[in-house]
Amino acid sequence: MTTKIIHFMVNGRLEQAEFGANNSAADVKDLFRAAAEAGSNHILKLYDTNGSVVKISPRLEANSEDSYYRLEVVASDLQSVGMPTELDDMESRLQHLESKVMEDVGKTPDIIDELKSQVESFKRKLESVQHLNWMGLFHKDSDHHRSKFSKKPTTSHLSVDEERQQVRKNFTIMSSLQMTEKVREHLKTPNFDNWQWEEAEMLVLLQVMFTDLDFLMVFHIELDVLQNFLFEVYCHYNSIPFHNFHHCFCVTQMMYGLIWLTDLRSRLPRLDLLIMLTSALCHDLDHPGYNNVFQINAQTDLAIRYNDISPLENHHCAVAFGILSKPECNILKNLSSEQYRLIRGGMIRCILATDMARHNEILNKFKSIQPAFDFNNKEHKEVLMKIMVKVSDISNEARPMAVAEQWLDCLLQEFFNQSDTEKLKGLPVAPFMDRDKVSKPSSQTSFIRFVLLPLFSELTKLFPCLEQHILEPVRQALEYYSTLERAGKDEEPTTKA
Repeated sequence: MTTKIIHFMVNGRLEQAEFGANNSAADVKDLFRAAAEAGSNHILKLYDTNGSVVKISPRLEANSEDSYYRLEVVASDLQSVGMPTELDDMESRLQHLESKVMEDVGKTPDIIDELKSQVESFKRKLESVQHLNWMGLFHKDSDHHRSKFSKKPTTSHLSVDEERQQVRKNFTIMSSLQMTEKVREHLKTPNFDNWQWEEAEMLVLLQVMFTDLDFLMVFHIELDVLQNFLFEVYCHYNSIPFHNFHHCFCVTQMMYGLIWLTDLRSRLPRLDLLIMLTSALCHDLDHPGYNNVFQINAQTDLAIRYNDISPLENHHCAVAFGILSKPECNILKNLSSEQYRLIRGGMIRCILATDMARHNEILNKFKSIQPAFDFNNKEHKEVLMKIMVKVSDISNEARPMAVAEQWLDCLLQEFFNQSDTEKLKGLPVAPFMDRDKVSKPSSQTSFIRFVLLPLFSELTKLFPCLEQHILEPVRQALEYYSTLERAGKDEEPTTKA
């Protein structure tokens, strides 16, 4: 068995761990716990030379003494924050149960895989620096409230409606608590990691975005109405691999971050900021997981309803204003008819702009006006708002690789689901969606080179501060996937004539 040696610093001393690919994650964590003289209830964090958190697992990259990892014990008393002490025992029991079942029937039942996934997900969350901040992010009376939602409930037996009501209950509890300035500031950055947060927590963070941009005060939005609106938006995102509520949150959070990074609060009216943030929030409502090309080729109800013209984006808009038509969810109800008209028109323009079929048209328009851009010019401003929503929508590769790569897996899963269906129905299949023709590296190199870089570069010309925040990470992502693609081609067997 091939082994790897990991060098790491803990408690001021340099240590090393040796293990193989066949070792389990629990085995590797036990090695690090022993080195840190930590018990089973301690939470460990491992950092690379750049100070970034890395996951403790058999997939850790081997290193040298000069490039050692740094190991820290970041929490020791889980009971004080309401976390279960039986987590490791549960993992061990599941492993034992899986071994017994494998002996008897030769395969692992789906229910055990599901339970293992839930335990691992929860342990990852415990080990997240940001989530530890969340557990301690409430200043006042937090212990009493936190105990009500700190344990993630087992929801596999619940109906969709029951799960949603549980999310609503947790959202209501959390929304009244105080958030630390550290989390507020981190929320404004492209480095924010969505994978660490539950749905109810994301709803709280969305509420913070609306609050910190002064929307509640400026537009007389009642807090309970905002909460109803956000919850209805959550309910209208489907449980599909990519275009789900997590994606909705990511796009909205990126938009929020861009507003702060580019200081748009001092350059555009609050009305325009509300349009952009709400458009990001609603831009994929009720997405079915199949793109516009599929809708048109399959002659779906959406394609027929919208005459093959951006059927999905038109649908997302219609669903958004359907939610806003409910008095208890109408965050625009205290605005004048003129303000409502402007917001509705702006949201429709921004959401329709996310149809990639219009990408070159919108980018070329922005290119033509960018050298002489005028924030007081209505046409210029409207094009910029479209560009900002577009950038936010396809911004995953601007995030840290650990975040972005998981999103790519989700996207490919949705693509493959569509292409499988198209093959069954005898519909045309796009090569970039065909599981038999695409790889992770090949799926990204062309997209980054011909879509992301031109778009991000053009926006960076207007806002040079964005180069380090979104443009440089995308360049690094292109280099990463190009290297993987070249390595893959080098490994392909040569065919004899």
